[in-house]
Amino acid sequence: MGDDPARLYRLDGVAHIAGVINEEPQRCIRSIRRQQGMRLDDRYVPYLQMAGLYHLARLNDRWFRLDEALVSAFVERWRPETHTFHMPFEECTITLQDVAYQLGLPVDGRYVSGCLSEFHIYIEGGRPAWVWFQELLGVIPPPSQVQKYAVNCSWFQETFGECPEDADDETVRRYARAYIMMLLGTQLFADKSGNRIHIRWLPYVARLEELGTYSWGSAALAWLYRCMCRVANRHVVKLAGPLQLLQSWIFWRFPRFRPAGYEELSWPLVSRWSGYNPFGSEKGPRVQMWRLRIERLQDREVSMLVNKCPFRIKHF
Repeated sequence: MGDDPARLYRLDGVAHIAGVINEEPQRCIRSIRRQQGMRLDDRYVPYLQMAGLYHLARLNDRWFRLDEALVSAFVERWRPETHTFHMPFEECTITLQDVAYQLGLPVDGRYVSGCLSEFHIYIEGGRPAWVWFQELLGVIPPPSQVQKYAVNCSWFQETFGECPEDADDETVRRYARAYIMMLLGTQLFADKSGNRIHIRWLPYVARLEELGTYSWGSAALAWLYRCMCRVANRHVVKLAGPLQLLQSWIFWRFPRFRPAGYEELSWPLVSRWSGYNPFGSEKGPRVQMWRLRIERLQDREVSMLVNKCPFRIKHF
């Protein structure tokens, strides 16, 4: 296979990022994120509450800056074979409990899957993809705004940014569907493009009243795992997914790494860090700094008490 015995490889034969630290000591990932720009209309709230996505929608109104140097140092320790971080003292990982507390998402219910092509072939009762799109959202995007089965975020925001004040119930439902698709496609299941919404969510928003029967937290965690597995490849530097979950988990589980001045707690827990602004210095040296701080961690410095917080938590 021609592998370098001095380099770390994953079980699938791909060179792991940790194996090239000496060659690229200041290597830093790039986060791919997009703020959902559609206004949260009060008329959408009942549908979001039924879906278990209301807390996520509230979080969308806050911007979460990512400390790419810190996250990069953690990703270097991610093991795709076990879906855990290989820390100096033991293995640890993000769990469903973390997802429930950090993002306020449901972690029980039916599994979430997605059809990436023609719905009428693979989904019982499904219609041809763009026919279904028009039936559910009332409009078809122009070809210039479509890439295979994904639609540009800018088109979604321009078309569904403001629900008319005199809209009837069916129109409100269409706008709510578009809002939920944007929420899922930007806050939980963003891809490396950072600017497209896949129409795989049509079968879910087709039945708004059933959205709450799905385990969105499990799906979000699985997607984050997948994104970290991809970026553990030494040739990949773009990281997508629910990155506010990853950073908040680091701050909660490793108190030594928390930024100072963010003592007020609110629900869900990730909202605590919404005003955090990482240092603007060069990322490369900061990756090296975080790498060294992680290496010096001891097991007693890890907090396992997220669900036993002694402070009073308010809902923002």
